[in-house]
Amino acid sequence: MNDTAVLNVVAPESAARDSIALDTPLPVGSAGKLSSGWFGLIALIVTEAALFGYLLFAYFYLYAQNRAAWPPDGLPDLRIPVINTALLLGSSVLAWLAERAVKRGRRTAALVWTGMAFIAGTLFALMQLGEWHKKTYDLTSHVYGSLYFTITGFHLAHVVVGLGILLLLMAWIAFGYIEQRRHAAFTIGVMYWHFVDAVWLAVFTSLYLTPYLFGGLS
Repeated sequence: MNDTAVLNVVAPESAARDSIALDTPLPVGSAGKLSSGWFGLIALIVTEAALFGYLLFAYFYLYAQNRAAWPPDGLPDLRIPVINTALLLGSSVLAWLAERAVKRGRRTAALVWTGMAFIAGTLFALMQLGEWHKKTYDLTSHVYGSLYFTITGFHLAHVVVGLGILLLLMAWIAFGYIEQRRHAAFTIGVMYWHFVDAVWLAVFTSLYLTPYLFGGLS
């Protein structure tokens, strides 16, 4: 076989390989719960849960060492906290609906549900700021004030981060980066939002309900 015949045999094979390389889609991202994002999220949740655990431990410990009225200005008003709890619970449901829509390939529905979850979270943040404004004490007034603003402030910071994540997820859906086959990042982002919701339930129970359960903690 001469050189020309060899070229005729090799060239089609090379062209076929190049065609396959061009037609093969790029990887679609992390695969399910084996992705590195899941391990990162688990590490983050464990770390942040420990942080809030320490803060709430400090809250109850310092209450046990305190002989004055707790809270100092009487039982807390539950109206805004109850509404905020409903907002965060509702936003978690909306985020779950968005995740389900993504997995079913319903792009428009996923955008709508994620947007509604973002609105509910934003309302929570605004109402939390409004509640802070109504307080007759601040971070430096006394031990209770320091704990109250530190705990709710850390939680609000996590809410703001979660809202940024929801915005990013909406953008990714709009540009087609998240779809039915590629949704690990969306699931991980929604799981963080559920974590923020779970932390608020612990904060709400500790700061707003226990004073009623223990007779004003005085």
